[in-house]
Amino acid sequence: MTAQDLIVAVDGGNSKTDVLLLRADGTVLSSVRGPGSSPHQLGLGPAVHVVDDLVDRAWLAAGLSSRNGSRAAVAAVFMAGADLPDEEVALADAVTAQGWAERNHVANDVFAVLWAATGSGHGVAVTVGAGVNCVGTSPSGRRAWFPALGDITGDWGGGPDIGMAALGAGVRSEDGRGAPTALARAVAGYFGFSTALDAAVAIHQGSLDPARLIELPPLVVTAAEAGDAEALAIMRRQGSEVTRLAIAALRQLEMEDSPVQVVLGGSVLTSSRSILFEFITASIRVEAPKAQTSLCTTRPVVGAALAGLSLSGANGTAQSRLRAWLDERSVEGTA
Repeated sequence: MTAQDLIVAVDGGNSKTDVLLLRADGTVLSSVRGPGSSPHQLGLGPAVHVVDDLVDRAWLAAGLSSRNGSRAAVAAVFMAGADLPDEEVALADAVTAQGWAERNHVANDVFAVLWAATGSGHGVAVTVGAGVNCVGTSPSGRRAWFPALGDITGDWGGGPDIGMAALGAGVRSEDGRGAPTALARAVAGYFGFSTALDAAVAIHQGSLDPARLIELPPLVVTAAEAGDAEALAIMRRQGSEVTRLAIAALRQLEMEDSPVQVVLGGSVLTSSRSILFEFITASIRVEAPKAQTSLCTTRPVVGAALAGLSLSGANGTAQSRLRAWLDERSVEGTA
């Protein structure tokens, strides 16, 4: 059985997964949220199982009873961890095997941010959250991508790197190697220690999980907004990395001289707009003067839904209906 009018939209991230079930006219039938579904963290099979459970929940939440072998017309699935071409192929094969839809589109989750901001999927998107990544698509279909594997592929940025830089700046401030910074007290206090060095030693001795450094970017943003030079330097480094990614993507697409959209997304960039947005915009404009930089605050699952609508041949009215639903409701819960 095929539900010809239905679209499954998936945004599978490192910390959470959102699924929408909607009609091809843009009417949202249900919206559910669950845990993260990155294949890098869980493995491909368990990650797809997380999404499969949420698709079943979305089906039930829409009042359609159980799927019982029914398929939607289109599934637009964007997931973290589909960084390399062979990873994308493996994920696509796994999604197809689930039978969620007759037609499937699978890509890295950063493409969902691009769709959410542009409605067309054309342009460049850079996200900074748990890590950094960048993708792009030209109107001709050419794609820009980066391996985004962390230190081993030359990446810098996102929560863990910003947190590590904040801790290091705090320790260096305390022992005299670095300039005075409010980060020393802020980082120490956040973890319940007297000094930043105490926090560093706790990590070294195993009593503090280094993964918790991902929690520190809000402290760095606050200190930077207050004018702390060390915090500002960390955030400007992040801004420079974003700029280099965006320009490299534009060059891969041969669009550095075109009026293209450059979309910024992810928790770090959306929370640090006052510090980074104008800096990044101006830096990009130096090398791509016609680029238009914007900040995406729309949830990426809406981008997945917009991609699904495009694949189903829906018109602008369907997009408008979807965005109107977003204005009225949270993505969490059911429509």
